[in-house]
Amino acid sequence: MTASTSSPLTSISLGVPVVDSHSHVIADDPVRYPLAPMGGKQSDWSKERPVNGAGMAQAMKEAGVAKSILVQASTCYGHDNSYTLDCVKANPSQFVGVYSVDTLQADAVAQVKRWKDEGLSGTRVFIAGHTAADHSVRLDDPRSFPVWEYISQHKIPMCVQLRADGLPQLETLLKQFPKAIVLLDHFARPVLEEGAPYAQAASLFALAKYENLNFKFTTHNVRESKEGKATQASFCKAVVSAFGAKRIAWGSNFPASAGGLTKHLQEALEATASLTLEDQRWIYSGTAHALYPDLNKG
Repeated sequence: MTASTSSPLTSISLGVPVVDSHSHVIADDPVRYPLAPMGGKQSDWSKERPVNGAGMAQAMKEAGVAKSILVQASTCYGHDNSYTLDCVKANPSQFVGVYSVDTLQADAVAQVKRWKDEGLSGTRVFIAGHTAADHSVRLDDPRSFPVWEYISQHKIPMCVQLRADGLPQLETLLKQFPKAIVLLDHFARPVLEEGAPYAQAASLFALAKYENLNFKFTTHNVRESKEGKATQASFCKAVVSAFGAKRIAWGSNFPASAGGLTKHLQEALEATASLTLEDQRWIYSGTAHALYPDLNKG
């Protein structure tokens, strides 16, 4: 069954509870939750359009999003995941949380265990694509291996944010830790302007053989997949053909990406309208539930 491009699906007509796999919350109490951004520079979006836990829940209600995976705002709080945790504890029926750790520190495994035991559901390593990225840091630094071994053993999803130049480092880890559950944020922001067959993104598509690698289809991809010669339909066809819808999860990146959550979801639904209903159900719900079993709680 193929969805009609003339009448885009809504979150209701998908027939499944929509999950946002990538959103961020910012506290409105800087005393209780002090700023500690990675690299010492706070992201502009977190200053200009912050959304707290209550605001996120309201935005979800208005948009028709059932649950959201709150990803630590590292460009605001660094590795202090307290606010993300408190939002999850305050609203466990709608939120699960992803925490950030510095995988190169001697106590990194202890930090992963700490936040897991506190009640967060996944971890994240932030290498590139943020306000104060340190390009000297390598994802495949051997000092990070104990964390990768731990998350592999305990089936903790690991979100990775990097760009195309970091994909060889990611491949090293995918080879060494084949049981790790890995999610690549924003598809690593591939260059798409030349359009299909997306030769500029060849290094991304080459990773299809690693079955433990999953992908977040976010507002960045929704908007960038219609630039230049690219079309949203051709990009969606390419990634679903290469990776399968069961390895792709939609994420809004709200409020880091400009615009409201309702707009983000509608843009994504329009971008994926050429896909089958089954594939859309995986992208907007099934994949996230498979990767984060805690979504089934509450």
